[in-house]
Amino acid sequence: MASAPRPARPRIVVTRRLPDPVIERMQALFDAIVNQDDRVMNRDALAAAMADCDVLVPSVTDTIDAELVAGAGDRLRLIANYGAGVNHIDLRAARARGIIVTNTPGVLTEDTADMTMALILSVPRRLAEGEKLVRSGQWEGWSPCAMLGHRIGGKALGIVGMGRIGQAVAARARAFGLAIHYHNRNRLPAVVENRLDAAWHADLDEMLRSIDILTIHTPRNPDSENLIDRRRIGLLRPHVYVINASRGGILDEDALVEALEQGRLAGAGLDVWKHEPAIDPRLLALPNVVMTPHMGSATFEGRIATGEKVITNIRVWADGHRPPDQVLEGWA
Repeated sequence: MASAPRPARPRIVVTRRLPDPVIERMQALFDAIVNQDDRVMNRDALAAAMADCDVLVPSVTDTIDAELVAGAGDRLRLIANYGAGVNHIDLRAARARGIIVTNTPGVLTEDTADMTMALILSVPRRLAEGEKLVRSGQWEGWSPCAMLGHRIGGKALGIVGMGRIGQAVAARARAFGLAIHYHNRNRLPAVVENRLDAAWHADLDEMLRSIDILTIHTPRNPDSENLIDRRRIGLLRPHVYVINASRGGILDEDALVEALEQGRLAGAGLDVWKHEPAIDPRLLALPNVVMTPHMGSATFEGRIATGEKVITNIRVWADGHRPPDQVLEGWA
């Protein structure tokens, strides 16, 4: 049954600058207040916004914890997250206050999978090192033994988390001749496994011992925090490359750095970090690590599609119905 209608033109606060078409649409439909300078709102600014709006539109850079939720004004009834991940929002506290939380699943799948595949190619083939060599002016020309890397065809790719993005990565990787292995909480239907030619490993440790490239695509939550920890990194063979375009915190960065420094891993491709934008200076010093600034989903098309999903969620909520992308109990 539909609930009572909400404000026809709700006041919304958007915590980051979004693409112009999205902002223009929001301002046409809602009483929209936008953080135009695109700097992360501090805690006091977030608290003030949550005290005087119907809808908050945060992003991954905003930590909406229990204290902020508890201090929110009575009019705040919807947190319409700009992005799929909601580990930065205290869902339990929001539910306790009767605040609906929505996200934007699906729209960034292809973009993130493309970035992951780019990292899978870049690290073994030493593309970042080669680009820096050319720019340095020290390249002396072609040589039979210069800048040797490794081909990826015929290698075993291990995917941790086989949701939308994991499956999209698998489809791309299979086209490059990689053998697909995956660990997921639940096994995929046989028809999906057959389409991707993917082998399921119920035991993550067992999969880690047998792969050549590891890529992470699981949400960050209490169960996945430091999932790839020091012990599990120790299970990887020395020729393995580690790729993370999911979320920082799933991969133990200290253990990763130590393994790379000691030659117990061949390299890494990272688009996310636990404490971003702060990056461990030890990573910056390693030539066999390709690093990108959390740009896995950074396409014009993806960002606009994300905004459109946010707008749809707000409009459906304002009409008194359950938003299509409401984050339900047990989300992970």
